[in-house]
Amino acid sequence: MIRVLVAIVMACFVLVDVAPAFAQSQDTIVVAQQQKRRTLFDLLFGDEPKAPPPVEQPRRQQQQPKPTAALPPPKPTIEKAPGATRLAVFGDSLAVDLSKALERFYAEDPNLVVINQGVGSSGFVRNDYFDWDAAVAQQIAANSFDVAVVIVGINDRQEIRENASSYPPLSERWSAIYQARIAAFLDKLRLAGKPTVWVGLPPMSKSEYSAAISQISAIQRLAAFSSGAEFLDIYERFLGEDGKYSSHGPDVSGQNARMRKDDGIHFSSAGSDKLAFYLSQSIRNFYRGGGVSIEVADPLLGTDAGAMVRLPYQGLGQIRLLEVAGAVIPLSRSPNRAGDLLTAASVPAAGPAFTLEQLMTAPIGRVDAFGVGIDPNAVPVENAGGR
Repeated sequence: MIRVLVAIVMACFVLVDVAPAFAQSQDTIVVAQQQKRRTLFDLLFGDEPKAPPPVEQPRRQQQQPKPTAALPPPKPTIEKAPGATRLAVFGDSLAVDLSKALERFYAEDPNLVVINQGVGSSGFVRNDYFDWDAAVAQQIAANSFDVAVVIVGINDRQEIRENASSYPPLSERWSAIYQARIAAFLDKLRLAGKPTVWVGLPPMSKSEYSAAISQISAIQRLAAFSSGAEFLDIYERFLGEDGKYSSHGPDVSGQNARMRKDDGIHFSSAGSDKLAFYLSQSIRNFYRGGGVSIEVADPLLGTDAGAMVRLPYQGLGQIRLLEVAGAVIPLSRSPNRAGDLLTAASVPAAGPAFTLEQLMTAPIGRVDAFGVGIDPNAVPVENAGGR
């Protein structure tokens, strides 16, 4: 009995280990799990209570990826029609920016194509650098355009040369030569039957330079009127609320945006788009979406009178439409050319003239009686007493 107890005690202090077993095959070695080591506590009181299985946590819903911003798809390129109206933009670096804005404005119009003919640093003073008179004559001979738009002048505040003589900018002789060169340029377009819109110059940031540019623009206006070209005055459209130069202003959608570049001379993209919008109103006098035309569909379109009876829109008042319709005769516009006036042979023969006595004693019912004429059926005064 004692031996049995001793054997039991000795067995309590003996740890039963199970060595890991290895099973090896040709390609794989499988390692058996090592059994848990049992202690004296396990022999006397049994195995330790098993821990409750872990509570399975609910899986978190997988977060959906946040949508990423993307640029809008590019607009489909619209092919221009074979017989589309060709709009050529002539001038200096302002013309280069304007032609790009016109391309954006008419991008979805298949009946009008914009042709960039701008030459940087050019003008009508330094014709030794670039001769616009010869250039437009070459383009007319090639019949490369249908309608012309001109904006130029920011490089012309310098002395002008003629016959080996030079004249300071904006002097009397300088102005006469400058206007004559522009008139010769526009006369070529007029004789070729090319409708032309001359765009005036905007205000500049430097006051002295801006004053000179305003005088140059005024000379251009006179030359345009004398040659029968359309003149688009944009000066006030790019002024601030205080009437001075402003680099910012409302864009075509009415939002405040940067209109001019840092040099205070050129237009920004928003400014060029705004200028293209104003210019499109003048182009409508010639272009109707399928060809060149000067038909006046609505003489009140774009005017203050039209805004009173129609839905208003942001645009330049089309006073020229009223001039074409005959409602307005501007004093600054040159008269028609002699070939367009009535000749003496075409004037109908005049009827018998009224004598001075007949004018003074107009009968009742005639337009010059003014309600106090003489009744032709009334008895004369000298005969009234003889009855």
